[in-house]
Amino acid sequence: MSPDLVELLPEIALFVAVANAKSFSRGARALGMPVSTVSRRILALERRIGLQLLVRSPRAVELTAVGLTYLERCRTIVEAAETAHAELSEHITRPHGLLRVSTTPDFTLTFLTPLFAEFASRYPEISFEFDLSPRHVDLVADNFDVAIRIGKLADSQLTVRRLGMLEGGLYAAPAYLERHGPLSSPGDLARCECIRAGAARARQTTWDLAKGKSRISVPIRGRFVANNLRFVLELAALGVGIGMVDVAMARAAVAAGTLVRVLPAWSPPPVLVHALTPSRLVPAKTRLFLDCLSEHLALGEAASARSGMQRPSQLHEPR
Repeated sequence: MSPDLVELLPEIALFVAVANAKSFSRGARALGMPVSTVSRRILALERRIGLQLLVRSPRAVELTAVGLTYLERCRTIVEAAETAHAELSEHITRPHGLLRVSTTPDFTLTFLTPLFAEFASRYPEISFEFDLSPRHVDLVADNFDVAIRIGKLADSQLTVRRLGMLEGGLYAAPAYLERHGPLSSPGDLARCECIRAGAARARQTTWDLAKGKSRISVPIRGRFVANNLRFVLELAALGVGIGMVDVAMARAAVAAGTLVRVLPAWSPPPVLVHALTPSRLVPAKTRLFLDCLSEHLALGEAASARSGMQRPSQLHEPR
């Protein structure tokens, strides 16, 4: 290793932190350093290599073309060093630190809550911060360790790990079916009040269903649109209409008799669950959390398979 590189490595780490955060102030805050010190040292790095890496403005920091290329190379170096340090720490202490997770309220309450107490008890040195909102956070700039995404993924530079698959079904209150009569085929949904999922600007107008190799897209209508599946579940239990929700989410209501499965031979396409991380090199706290969640979802899939659920291969849009 050249003496020049030895001298530049600390400045390279500062550059990666600021570029990741897209801000000198956020980058300095993450490093626990004064903004003026970080700015001065990165400016010295640019002068040392003879190229401008960042374009500074009062509102944001942008990368130059050469800065973007440099970041892609240097980020790998810094992440590898952080992972190596974390692995050494694991030999001395148990996994520890703050784990920041971005996911949705529906997924958290249905799938994370049952395993969370056990996981937190097993690793008492890990603390947790959850962002439970539909927004797609910037994992790098907002300093999140992992994001759980449901459905199709947009292209990105993030590392993707498949965790499992969620099954869905159609559910209604017994009182609703008594008023409107039983359904014998998917075509009967056209005369029903269907509780649609999604934002108002992207409300569903059809439901895709499958039975074995048969596929059908059914036009639906309904006065209620919600971007929260637990709210859809509650509306269905109140007899407002028919809702499409995850089987696991509806299990307790079915056991209590407040909901029944409608057209049980027909299922909506299953939805893939993925974890997104800023890098494939993740610390122990993140790896253990994802391993635990993946195992939990796999057990749910096995239970669904034993109950004879259909498994079509199509995907929902993200929710």
